[in-house]
Amino acid sequence: MFQTNCFHCGQEFEKERIFFEEKEFCCNGCKSVYEILNSNNLGNFYELNKSSGIRPNSENNDQFDYLDTPEVFEKVVDFSEGKTTLVTFKIPVIHCSSCIWLLESLQTLEKNIHYSQVNFTRKTVQVSFNSEELPLSKLAKFLTNLGYKPIISLETAEKKEEFLDKTLIIKIAIAGFAFGNGMFFSWPEYVGGDDFYFHQYKNLFRFLMFLMAFPVVFYSASDYYKSAWYGLKNKIINIDVPIVIGIFVLFGRSLYEVITDYGQGYFDTLCGLIFFMLLGKYFQKRTYSALSYDRDYKSFYPIAVTKVDFNGVQQNILLSELKVGDRIMVRNQEIIPVDAVLIKGEANIDNSFITGESASIPKIAGDKIFAGGKQIGAILELEVIKNVNQSYLTQLWNKETFKKIESGLDTMTNNLSKYFTFIILGITLLAAIFWIRIDFEKMFQVVCAILIVACPCALALSAPFTFGHIMRIL
Repeated sequence: MFQTNCFHCGQEFEKERIFFEEKEFCCNGCKSVYEILNSNNLGNFYELNKSSGIRPNSENNDQFDYLDTPEVFEKVVDFSEGKTTLVTFKIPVIHCSSCIWLLESLQTLEKNIHYSQVNFTRKTVQVSFNSEELPLSKLAKFLTNLGYKPIISLETAEKKEEFLDKTLIIKIAIAGFAFGNGMFFSWPEYVGGDDFYFHQYKNLFRFLMFLMAFPVVFYSASDYYKSAWYGLKNKIINIDVPIVIGIFVLFGRSLYEVITDYGQGYFDTLCGLIFFMLLGKYFQKRTYSALSYDRDYKSFYPIAVTKVDFNGVQQNILLSELKVGDRIMVRNQEIIPVDAVLIKGEANIDNSFITGESASIPKIAGDKIFAGGKQIGAILELEVIKNVNQSYLTQLWNKETFKKIESGLDTMTNNLSKYFTFIILGITLLAAIFWIRIDFEKMFQVVCAILIVACPCALALSAPFTFGHIMRIL
């Protein structure tokens, strides 16, 4: 009984069937990958998900040679010391557990790879390897031959992946420590303890709670103060303004109660409040880091191009070094990064990225080709007529209509926060005027209660936790 699909990639057979070890493959590439996996005892790849392989593309096997250029190498790698180099590749075709298993078993296939780790959410693989024995270009070719072609764009070089700030982790740790221990020290007063030891050490416990809350208020919550201050400097009342008011009122009220021996204050509650807000902020950063909204032309342009002189000598250079009059080589499936004139070759340009039209357009020598088009077919030789930042596509992208703007949620939040803050302050003022004539102590309690209860911490936490929950479901 004949198979209807390739044993490796699962695609239907088009023209040829290649038989090997009682299995059928659609091309020599799929057969080669199967042989590599089988010879290295990695046949479990097919047991995890049947026909889950990626069909390799062996064309343009020299397209990654530019990665060995020192300038490009420094921009692409995450770390390089001696023989050990660490690099993170974007691989969009990662789609299942088999992909993860194979990409995390690269050291079995190539002895110069130390280890590899996949981030499925971001579709990236981080590889540690011996760069003296295995050049970066050969590593990229190795992954491509397995069917996992890395995507290396200009944006990758100019903007390294933003890692979470370690100071945020430290702030969360301090707030969490103070919150947990503050609750422990507050326990006797919560349960109404009245024994001798409680009264003897009551002030000590309260002082310890104050000491733990102090760094939480003035260090852990410092980002909220900066945001509120910058907002006020720019005449914007953002959501952090009422949060800051709530934090200081709660801290001031707690300090007043401890000094006057009126009560234990709310230091533990304040630490818990800041702890959960910072936790939400961390969760938000983790959620947003997996998404990419603000993409521009740099996300699609190559990091380097192959320059060709009049004698036919090829040289890999950074895209930013390209000048008007230079001649470049563009291979099959490569993006044209600049406005240029076709010098040599038969061009078949796919402008779907620019115009949305799927039909390719043939070009002959002397025709002008705009940046952003993709060559389908043979190798082309082009002459640059505009710099990268002056190309038609770049100018179009930089128009006001396409500039990065705030998300609708941020805009709505900031707009609502203006009215929210004014309303809360208005209610607080009215309550203070009403109670100051009746009972000054009561007035202080009422004002604090309004600001504390109305503190929009729930609003600050709702967005990151909602986005995170939706991402987990999707």
